[in-house]
Amino acid sequence: MELIHALRSNGAVRSFTDRPVDDATLHAVLDTARFAPSGGNRQPWRVAIVRDLDTRHEMGGLMRAVWEEYVGANATGVTAFAFGRSIDAPPIAAPNALLDEIETVPVVLAIAADLHHIAMMDGNLERPPVTGGASIYPFCWSILLAAREHGLGGVLTTFLSREEPAIAPRLGLPTDHALVATIFLGYPTHQNTKLTRHPVNSFATIDRFDGDSFDA
Repeated sequence: MELIHALRSNGAVRSFTDRPVDDATLHAVLDTARFAPSGGNRQPWRVAIVRDLDTRHEMGGLMRAVWEEYVGANATGVTAFAFGRSIDAPPIAAPNALLDEIETVPVVLAIAADLHHIAMMDGNLERPPVTGGASIYPFCWSILLAAREHGLGGVLTTFLSREEPAIAPRLGLPTDHALVATIFLGYPTHQNTKLTRHPVNSFATIDRFDGDSFDA
């Protein structure tokens, strides 16, 4: 697939056909994704290809509880789980077929990062650190882009990370690793390619973040 087209049209896919993804295809996806950049080229990622249905069921149950908490918080009109915010709102049950049918998803990947190999440049600031993601999330995005080349679709979620202590034993999460993402892949029932995003001049400014808007 032409690169610019893929970058501008790779929408999240949450519904898959029952067509299986063979090991050769999945291996090819990961084989391409491994060329993602990381700090010091340390490549801190680990990938668990979750096939055990009991493990998937437990993952889905934990993520559903977080999903309902997320929906309840969002119903208050603010972004759920945002930095520095603790929202006292009751959870709200809402449909989420992806989580409820996780046993049938063709590919479920749990992505972990070795914290010993990530430079947390903002770790000393008085806010939650975020820069460590630069060494792991390009790899996750590369999985989704590589999957598209093979006719697959997918979506990344971080819901399970909120329940990392609960799922860590089941996944065999190594000590000093963080569970950074869960990625679902499969052949899409529909690939949404008409994406809505803010224009460049809404987020790019000259010299300063409060500078003049950047327009071509």
